[in-house]
Amino acid sequence: MTNDAPAPSRAARWRRPTLLLALALVVGWAFAVLTAPEDSMQGVIQKILYVHVPCAFAAYAGFGLTALGGALYLWRGDERYDRLGRAAAEAGVLFCTLVIVTGPIWAKGTWGRWWSWDPRLTVTLLLWFIYLAYLLIRGFTEGSERGARFAAVYGIAGLAAVPLNYFAIELFGGRAIHPENLQRGSLGEGMGLPFALGVLAGLAVFAHLVVRRVEIEELRSRAQDDEAEAAPERRLEGGAPWRT
Repeated sequence: MTNDAPAPSRAARWRRPTLLLALALVVGWAFAVLTAPEDSMQGVIQKILYVHVPCAFAAYAGFGLTALGGALYLWRGDERYDRLGRAAAEAGVLFCTLVIVTGPIWAKGTWGRWWSWDPRLTVTLLLWFIYLAYLLIRGFTEGSERGARFAAVYGIAGLAAVPLNYFAIELFGGRAIHPENLQRGSLGEGMGLPFALGVLAGLAVFAHLVVRRVEIEELRSRAQDDEAEAAPERRLEGGAPWRT
């Protein structure tokens, strides 16, 4: 008896490990956030820090991996790297969306208004639009090698907005009302652990989403290849058309 079940995709081997790691870190992070002390100035609203900043780091990781996948695709021409770049961009845009959503919630509780055209907020919105456009490019050029190469170049160029976003406060000086980037000792007592767990949990969830998205693309590519191989056989089985 032969086993006709298809072999698992490359990404499938990482599905379970990344899922278990993400679940463990999320549970630990949630417990640490619940037991973390409240900020003496901001109160409980400050705890959104443990979501907002980790999502930003996960977004940075997504856009960095998009650029890396694009560069490897241009160099090697291997579709695996193209799939990696696209999956990373989708996860990066998701986390960047969470940054944009949680930011105004925090701003309303501390600044008294939902949005301010602060340099960091403005560049974050720009970063979101840049990689949203990347996804639109991929959607409009589905299956095109030329489109994939253009998207790879675009994804690499868009990475320049990431350091601009991170260092926006320093670059714009006193014109920024956004809090400065966290440094050693800038968090209060008992706040370091939930913050660190939040960053690790965000990156683990990001990794799992990328693995799952790549797995889906690999399965779709395999199905298309099988369909292409089966097409000539179906034509032969149908026989030659009658001629009159």
